[in-house]
Amino acid sequence: MSLLRRSLLTLADSDWVESLMRRNGATKGLVGRFVAGEDLDAALATARRIAAQGMTTTLDHLGENVGSEAEARAAVPIYVEILERMAQEMLEPNISVKLTMLGLDLDPSGALARENMEAILAGARRVVGFVRIDMEGSTYTQRTMDLFEVLHDRYPDEVGIVIQAYLRRAREDVERMIARQARVRLVKGAYAEPADIAYQGRDDIVENYVRLMEPLLARGRYPAIATHDPDLIRAARNFAAREGIPPDRYEFQMLYGVRRDEQTALTQAGYRMRVYVPYGTEWYPYFMRRIAERPANTLFALRQIISR
Repeated sequence: MSLLRRSLLTLADSDWVESLMRRNGATKGLVGRFVAGEDLDAALATARRIAAQGMTTTLDHLGENVGSEAEARAAVPIYVEILERMAQEMLEPNISVKLTMLGLDLDPSGALARENMEAILAGARRVVGFVRIDMEGSTYTQRTMDLFEVLHDRYPDEVGIVIQAYLRRAREDVERMIARQARVRLVKGAYAEPADIAYQGRDDIVENYVRLMEPLLARGRYPAIATHDPDLIRAARNFAAREGIPPDRYEFQMLYGVRRDEQTALTQAGYRMRVYVPYGTEWYPYFMRRIAERPANTLFALRQIISR
């Protein structure tokens, strides 16, 4: 991992830099490139525009690491409302959630997060919707996988998981998810992790992504190939073509505001494309991780952070 990227990921946890950015109106346009507003109405308007282009969406109400049980429980009706509003607007009800927003930090047993997730999944079932549990930093990986398996036993059609290809443990996790026919979103990974836990170089990460992607495409249940990397998109298309895997057996996923031209091109070529649409007031950590992934934006973003 480059020193610049690691530094930006570190800044994602900086209250001081966050305060600077929130006071600086010049950053608003850049944040808006990656975040679809601060409320649900704005996110739904974005989702409707994307749907008109033949793509689907997953909405994410940004937030993580809540500080109290009351905050964790308060998140539940927010997520249920998103699912219900999407259904009312004839959008496929599909959301992403972080377990730390639902209390995973607050209860070592995981009971609080499980209770909150079950309430959300019951809401998803009512509207024939789907909930993807996002993967966070490596300190949460095992607890997230353990809780996911408990939830998947009860809600096999309503819940899916994310696996980060840069983690050295990912191959075992992929095989376990294939065996239980769980829906997996495969990503590279966006957190700063040590070398003993995660691959560091781009080539190693890409190579491992392909090693995980191929069995997911061949044997997995409707995997989501979440990448903006042209080499990985090409590898997925070529592998699916060689193996006779039709486009309706999987989907590509990309982030809102990133490679819109490629999103359109894949859709026009007959592939399924889902756009991850985040919104909310707690946009700062998410925004900094996106900047860290796109070096071309880094200097511009830093100028905006320090300019007054």
